[in-house]
Amino acid sequence: MEVEMKEKGRPAEPEEPEREQWSAKMDFMLSMLGYCVGLGNVWRFPYLCYKNGGGAFLIPYLIMLTFAGLPLFFMELALGQYASLGPVTIWRCLPLFKGIGIAMCIISGLVCIYYNMIIAWSLYYMFASFTSMLPWRTCNNWWNTPNCVETSAVANATNKTENYTRISPSEEYFHERVLKYSVDLGNGTTVRGIEHTGTMSWELALVLLLAWIIVFACLCKGVKSSGKVVYFTATFPYIVLIILLIRGAILPGAREGIIFYIKPDFNRLKDSQVWYDAASQIFYSLGVAFGGILAMSSYNKFNNNCHRDAVIIALSNCGTSVFAGFAIFSYIGYMSHELNMPVGKVVASGSGLAFIAYPEALTLMPISPLWSILFFFMLLTLGLDSQFVMLETIVTALSDEYPTLLRKSKTWVLLAICVVLYLLGLTQCTQAGIFWLEMMNWYSAGFCLIITALFMAIGISWIYGIKRFSADIKEMIGYEPNIYFKACWMIISPGLMLFIFIFSLVQYSPVVYNGIAYPSWAVTLGLLMAFFSILMIPLFGVIEVFKNKGSFAERFRKAITPDEKWGPAIISGEQKEWKSTEGLDNPASTIYDPVAMENGRTGDQPPLYDPRSINRYPLYDPRSLQQDPIRNGGSINDTSYSSRL
Repeated sequence: MEVEMKEKGRPAEPEEPEREQWSAKMDFMLSMLGYCVGLGNVWRFPYLCYKNGGGAFLIPYLIMLTFAGLPLFFMELALGQYASLGPVTIWRCLPLFKGIGIAMCIISGLVCIYYNMIIAWSLYYMFASFTSMLPWRTCNNWWNTPNCVETSAVANATNKTENYTRISPSEEYFHERVLKYSVDLGNGTTVRGIEHTGTMSWELALVLLLAWIIVFACLCKGVKSSGKVVYFTATFPYIVLIILLIRGAILPGAREGIIFYIKPDFNRLKDSQVWYDAASQIFYSLGVAFGGILAMSSYNKFNNNCHRDAVIIALSNCGTSVFAGFAIFSYIGYMSHELNMPVGKVVASGSGLAFIAYPEALTLMPISPLWSILFFFMLLTLGLDSQFVMLETIVTALSDEYPTLLRKSKTWVLLAICVVLYLLGLTQCTQAGIFWLEMMNWYSAGFCLIITALFMAIGISWIYGIKRFSADIKEMIGYEPNIYFKACWMIISPGLMLFIFIFSLVQYSPVVYNGIAYPSWAVTLGLLMAFFSILMIPLFGVIEVFKNKGSFAERFRKAITPDEKWGPAIISGEQKEWKSTEGLDNPASTIYDPVAMENGRTGDQPPLYDPRSINRYPLYDPRSLQQDPIRNGGSINDTSYSSRL
C-alpha cells in the first residue's frame, strides 16, 4: 500500500535522482583505508619518529590517536552515514554551521591541486626508471653542476666531519632535471624563487595531465568505479612495503637504521613540540575535517556498524605508519653504511625523502631500476587513493546540494572540476613550480583544518546536542557510543585541537624551501589562502541567520535548529525513503495508520509523527503496531515505536 504525500498550494518539486551506495562493504573499507594511508605515512611519520625520540614518540602518538584522532574520525563517519549527505548538505542538522562544509570543500580542492602534482612526479620517476641504469646515479649528465658528488666518492672520502655536506646526483636530478628550478639570467647567473617563474616544463605538464586523466577515469562512474579500483590501489602499497622490508632487512647497515628509528629517548617527551608533532600527524593522517570521511560514509547502508569501522580503519592507518618506518629506515641504514656517514646525515622528510634520499639508496642496490619502479608505483597508488576521496568530496558536495540539477550529470561535473584544477596546477609545472607547491602545502591545510574540526566538534556535541547525536548513532547501530567517546567529543578533543591551534600560532614561521625565503607577497597570498576557507564558517553563519524571518533571537534559534529536511535519507531495504512535508497545509494528516485506513477511518487518527518536528523518525513500521504509544496514551515524540535497526 503506497502512501502519497501531495502538497497543496504549489506544484510538486522535481523528484531527486536516486543516490549511489557502495556495491559492497569492502569497497568502503578499502576506500577509507586508501584515503587515510597516504604519502604522509611513508615520508613524514618515519622522520617525525626519528626526530622526536624514536620509539618514545609512539607514546604521544597513541595518546593523540586515542583522545583526538579516533573520536573525531568516528564523529564524521557516523554523521555522514546517518543522513547520507555530502559535507555541505549534511549541515541541515545545524544550518548555522553550513560554512564548515564549504570550508572542507575548499581545503580539499586546494590540496587536490598540489597533491596531484606529487602523483605526477611519481609517474615521471617511474617512467624514468625504465632503463638499464637510473639517471640519477652519476654526475656525468647535462643537468649536473660542479657541486655534484657521486655516492662512491663520498664513501671513499676520508675527511668527512660532522658538518660535512654535499649535493648528491639524486638531489640535482630532482632540482635541476625534473623541476629545473634554477632560472638562468645569462652571464652565468642563476636565480631561484617563487618570483622567478621561468618557462613551462611541458614534460611535467604532460605527466600532470596523465595524472588527472587517471583520476577522472577511476572516478567517472562514482563510487561504483572507484570502489573497484581501490581493491588494487589500496592493497598494492602493502605488498611493496613487505617486499621492500624483506629485501632491506638483509642489507648491510639495515640494523643500525632500524635501531636509529625506534631507539627511545624519553627525555624528548618533555618537549611540547613532540606532542604537537604527534597531534598534527594523527590529525592529517586520518584526514579529519577534509570532508572525505563525510562523503565516503554517506554512501554506506544506514545500519552499517560505523563504530567498528572507525576503530579498524584508524588502527590500521597508524599501524601502517609504524610498519612503513621499518621499511624506510632499513634502506636509510644501508645508505648510511654505503656512504660511511651517520644515519642522521642521510635521513630526510617529505619530498626530500621520496625523491632525493630514497632514490639514491635505490641506486646502491642490485637491479636498481626494478626496485625504483616498484617504489614509485607504490607512491603513485598511495597518492591516488587519497586524491580519489578528496575529489569525490567536492563532487558529492555539489551533487547533494543541487541534486535535481547535478546528480544525473556527476560525470560532467567531475570532468569540469578536473579541467579547472589541472589548469590551476600548471603553475607548478613552471621553474618556480616547487615553490608554489610548498606554499600551498604550508598554508592550505594547516591551522585552517584545525579550526574547521574544532567548530565541527563544538557544533555537533554542544549545539546539535550530544544526546541527540548519540540517539542518531543508536538508531543506526543499535547502541549509543560509550562515555569515552562522549567525553572526547565534548571536552577532550576540542581541548587538544585548541592546544594544536595555539601552539601552531606560537611556533608560526613563514614558508621556506631549501633555505630560500619567500617574498612578502607570497607569504601574504599563502595566509589569504588559509583564511579564505575558515572565513566561510562565519560568513555562511551570518547569511543563514539573516535569511530567516522574525526577530534576531528567532532567526538565530532557527539557524541552530535542524532543518525540516534533516533525517536519515536511506534507511534499509524494508523501509522507504522519506521526504520532508514542508509547505503542507496540514502535515499531520498526510501519513496515516494503515489499520485506520483499512477501516475507512483517517480523520480522527493522530499522526504517527510530525514531519516538522526536530525529532527524526523513519517511516511507520507495521511491526510496531502493538507498541503504538498513541493508542496507549503515550506522546507523539515517544521514540519507543520508532523502528530500530
